[in-house]
Amino acid sequence: MRAEEIREMSDADVRARIAELEEESFRLGFRGATEPLEDPLRRRAIRRDIARMQTVLRERQLATAAKR
Repeated sequence: MRAEEIREMSDADVRARIAELEEESFRLGFRGATEPLEDPLRRRAIRRDIARMQTVLRERQLATAAKR
């Protein structure tokens, strides 16, 4: 997911998507411990998507704080 796409989403949508991705990463971790994963780099992509989303949320927080 690209940063521009994330910026178009509302805060609630971004937080919900982060929760979904964290759960998917958790499940992949368990599955990866018991069997070989079909796409082992998926966890890396998920981790980076979560980081992008958290960065956008933080940018929004700082922007609202600067306006005060």
